[in-house]
Amino acid sequence: MPEPVILEGEHVRLEPLSARHTDGLLRAATESRDTYAYTKVPAEREAMARYVEEALQDQATGAALPFAVRDVRRDALIGSTRFLDLDYWTATPAWPAGRSVPRGGAVPTVAEIGSTWLAASAQRTPCNTEAKLLLLTHAFDVWAVLRVTLKTDARNARSRAAIERIGGRFEGVRRAHTRAVDGTVRDSAYYSILADEWAGVRAALQARLA
Repeated sequence: MPEPVILEGEHVRLEPLSARHTDGLLRAATESRDTYAYTKVPAEREAMARYVEEALQDQATGAALPFAVRDVRRDALIGSTRFLDLDYWTATPAWPAGRSVPRGGAVPTVAEIGSTWLAASAQRTPCNTEAKLLLLTHAFDVWAVLRVTLKTDARNARSRAAIERIGGRFEGVRRAHTRAVDGTVRDSAYYSILADEWAGVRAALQARLA
C-alpha cells in the first residue's frame, strides 16, 4: 500500500489521518454545517471516531490514503481529504507502445481525490486550492499516475464549480450511482485530470495561489 506522507504548503499541511485527529476534526465540522448537504461530515464525536476508523480500514487495504487538513497559520485542523479508489495495474506485453507501462505493487496507477470537506471558516480561502495542488503533485509527480478522478453529487453545484476551477474535465453523470448523504439515490458527476493535462492544471493552480 502507499506509504503515509505529510504534504505541506504555505497555507495547509496534509497529515496522515489518525485517531488523534478526531476531536480537532469534530471542532472543524461543527463550526457551521450550512454547506454539508451533499457531503458526509459527522457532527458527533462517536460518529467522527467511526468516520476516522473506517477511513483507516480502507487505508489498511491499500484502497485509500486519508489525510487531516491543518491550517498552518492558525495551527488548527480545518477538515479532511483523501486519495481513494486507488487502483494498481499490472504490466502486460499487450500494453500499447508509447504509453506509460502500468505498475504493480505499492504505487497506484490511477487515483481519485475525494471525501473532501473543510470547516466553514476555511471555505473560500486558498486552503482548498493548495490542498488540491499538493495532492495532485504527489499523484502525478511522485506516483506518476495516469489519471486522477474527482466526482461529486450531481446536485452539488458548489462542489462541481470548485472541481472545474481546479481544472477537472467534466466526463458525464453516472446515474443512480450510489446512496446520497440525504438517503436518496445519488447521480454522480464525474471529472478527471490526465497525466498529459497536469502541466497546464499545475500552472493554473499556482497562478490562482499567487
